[in-house]
Amino acid sequence: MAADTPEPTPDLLRLAAAYGIVPDYWAHDGTQHRVTASTLVGVLRALGVDASSPERVALAIAHVEDMPWRRTLPPVTVVREGRNAHVAVHVTHGDPVRVWLELDPEAGGGRRELPQADVVIDPRSVDGRLVGRATFTLPTDLPLGWHELHADGPSARARSTVVVTPQTLELPEQLRDGRAWGFMTQLYSVRSRASWGVGDLADLADLGWLAGRTCGADFLLINPLHAAEPVTPLTPSPYLPTTRRFVNPLYVRVEDVRETAYLSAADRALVEWASEPARALDTDAGPIDRDVAWDAKRSALEVVFAAPRSAARQAAFEDYREDEGQGLEDFALWCALVEKYAGEPWPAGAQDLSSPFVERARTELADRVDFYCWLQWVADSQLAAAQRAAHEGGMTIGIMHDLAVGVHPEGADVWALGDVLATGATVGAPPDMYNQQGQNWSQPPWHPERLARVGYRPYRDMLRTVLRHAGAIRIDHVIGLFRLWWIPEGAPADQGAYVRYDHEALVGILALEAHRAGAVVIGEDLGTFEPWVRDYLSDRGVLGTSVLWFEKDHAGKPLAPEEYRRLTLASVTTHDLPPSAGYLAEEHVTIRDRLGLLSEPVEQVRRAARAEREQMVEALRGRGLVGPQPSERETVEALHAWVLESPAALVGVSLADAVGERRAQNQPGTDQEYPNWKVPLADGAGQVVLVEELFDNARLRSLAAVLNRNRVERG
Repeated sequence: MAADTPEPTPDLLRLAAAYGIVPDYWAHDGTQHRVTASTLVGVLRALGVDASSPERVALAIAHVEDMPWRRTLPPVTVVREGRNAHVAVHVTHGDPVRVWLELDPEAGGGRRELPQADVVIDPRSVDGRLVGRATFTLPTDLPLGWHELHADGPSARARSTVVVTPQTLELPEQLRDGRAWGFMTQLYSVRSRASWGVGDLADLADLGWLAGRTCGADFLLINPLHAAEPVTPLTPSPYLPTTRRFVNPLYVRVEDVRETAYLSAADRALVEWASEPARALDTDAGPIDRDVAWDAKRSALEVVFAAPRSAARQAAFEDYREDEGQGLEDFALWCALVEKYAGEPWPAGAQDLSSPFVERARTELADRVDFYCWLQWVADSQLAAAQRAAHEGGMTIGIMHDLAVGVHPEGADVWALGDVLATGATVGAPPDMYNQQGQNWSQPPWHPERLARVGYRPYRDMLRTVLRHAGAIRIDHVIGLFRLWWIPEGAPADQGAYVRYDHEALVGILALEAHRAGAVVIGEDLGTFEPWVRDYLSDRGVLGTSVLWFEKDHAGKPLAPEEYRRLTLASVTTHDLPPSAGYLAEEHVTIRDRLGLLSEPVEQVRRAARAEREQMVEALRGRGLVGPQPSERETVEALHAWVLESPAALVGVSLADAVGERRAQNQPGTDQEYPNWKVPLADGAGQVVLVEELFDNARLRSLAAVLNRNRVERG
């Protein structure tokens, strides 16, 4: 602890606890760290709480403790199906009040009067008024869904949201007693001869169909497809989007938009000319250039957008806009404003959605808003086609989408949802064995209280969009639904604190929306967390994540596959590590040494990596999975065979592993130092592997045979 940072006072700790701030944490090495007073003050400031002096702390404590009594109804109540629950209703002491529920139309609708429970609680004086609390009981037979709670009395009239969520998210029949396996890939990295410099949604459809038909894969896990900036330069990371609700039109296949087929010769020539600089990149093994690809696609899509649509197509577009509502219109307007003021400061009022400036902009930029809404409709149509193709190819699950932790600090969600995102802090992670300086992901976190105040609707709307054409969804850093590492503005990554969220609400809503979509949910539950979290997620039907290199027993040796958890997506590697061939060659040490990310001597780290590899190979040898001198390919296949001996419900296989790629997609803790999220799929010799060649690749077919042989043996 710094000499100029005093210990937190009891009152500061009390205030921090009221806002869910955890004053200490256990590091990856088992040591306990206490959060400094300055960090607590900084995190409280980001939550909108002034704790700059003892007097301010006392005022803030009084405010937060009175807050529930100022509200007639809680802003939202989330309850599991079939469970008892009560709702506290606050009115002037002695006043009568009537409470009822209007049921979700999707659950059949109707109205239910709520009985008052015999619970006596002393009234409280708040703001000069004596406030009483009446307790009402929610029926245990409420259907799943989003219901509206009403209260009416002489001194109060209010409404709020009641969300009834599944007790547990039931697994598909195939996974209850069996297993599914599938490929994992970064879609932008897997290109075909028809791509425009990046893998796209037509490539996704082909990948899904081919992986199912030729390899027997059940799913295809891809990177988040969330929207990036509407104009170049684009942020490369799919985990730092401008919004998580809408899709990056970079992934649209221009030729698959129906109107493209009916363009005039002149307009078709414009589309062809636009594609040339991007298509030239498809076989380039160097870093992927999203800017060239998007500039080309945007020019071509402008031409297609201007072409006439049939009456039926236009009606479908209008229906899509109506269904997506104000959220889509706001996102499209943000895109139009970014386009108009690219590289320039925005005028006064442009950051305020309710300002006269923004209202005028909706009219003045209506044509551009139409264009950006249309892009989302087109992308949505192609996503639906990709999921259909995956099922037609024989996949039982299909496309597994990925949900990023957060959004870009200057993106569309911050502009449109600013009230429910915290400012003055960013999300990251404390130091761990792979990132010994901690991580700052530069993303603003959900504001827990404000998100609850709007009934979690932005969260729900985001989930519905991502789940619409998904057979499964992976939640990156699922621990973030329980707590997030908040780093106050200006502080280093290791000087943060965990802030707790209402996990019962966030996980419950996730389960409800996945249930409605018929999707499997996988949480990336890696890193430092409290032990009960995994049990909780399992009880709710959310699968966890097991990565071979992270699964160790108490002695630090490879965990026997029989000891893996059943309800997990198990894999050999992850996108934050080099592919298996690279990991075996100690690329994860070489990269971190070159980039200055090691806090220990490189030879010490390399010795540890070598010992880890040799220990793993010896374990493989002990099970007869490799011989005395296995080749790289044999070792990689044996690693997958090891995972296949586990009871894991899902097994993921990196496409990079399947073709012998060595380069990592991402090096955590870096920005410009490494070409993160720009590495195209290539083989061990550095030659780009296109979709057309992928499933004829001998190494991929050999690995798929290992996976299917195990399936037959188990079946």
